Amino acid sequence: MEIKQISEHIWSLKTWMIVPIHVWIVKGEDGVTLVDAGIGNMGKGILKFVKALDAGPLNRIVLTHGHPDHVGAIKKILAETDVSVYAHKIEIPYMEGKLAYPGRKKASASVEEHLAQPLEEDELGTLKTIGGLIPYLTPGHAPGHVVYYHPKDQVLLAGDLFTSKSDKLYRPMPMFTYDMEEAVRSSRIVGKLKPKRLEVCHGKAVLNPAEHLDQYIQNTSKKYAIKEENVFKG
Repeated sequence: MEIKQISEHIWSLKTWMIVPIHVWIVKGEDGVTLVDAGIGNMGKGILKFVKALDAGPLNRIVLTHGHPDHVGAIKKILAETDVSVYAHKIEIPYMEGKLAYPGRKKASASVEEHLAQPLEEDELGTLKTIGGLIPYLTPGHAPGHVVYYHPKDQVLLAGDLFTSKSDKLYRPMPMFTYDMEEAVRSSRIVGKLKPKRLEVCHGKAVLNPAEHLDQYIQNTSKKYAIKEENVFKG
């Protein structure tokens, strides 16, 4: 597993399974947060790195979504340490196999029932900061897909909202994205936050992604015959 510090508080841990798979360790005031849990064989390496980092205990796992390549190491980690797992409330029934992901014929559980708890919201329904990260709901790849923004480091951990190509934003994997139009609409979060660095699960980091967000929206909209007014509505 390849480990790289990408900012003052964040490390990227990468392995390969046909494509690269990244998860992220975030150092906070109360210990360590793991963003996504990759595939099963990453569990041992994740725990080993958290121990070596010596930045406090692993306090929580937060998920961008519940696809198998984002939750695979949870079982191994929970066998070694008792931490809470969080996902968006919309995503949990799909993860637990109670609902079939859109476009799939059958429901399939990627985690055990009641393993994940919903990310906390305020009275207006806004997701609360967790482990120094601000979550934002960004559906399209998965119904309850979430990205996590670290305001101090100005890094956006974007999961599968995008892949990357030639150091620029590129569309999420079509085979696993139920609504490309919704995913493109969700991409506008980049323009709102203007992070210095954007990390994706499957691909390389993108620096200053807001600078070419408009081109990404144009290219992807053209490819999938998405009407511009639909991208910017709401």
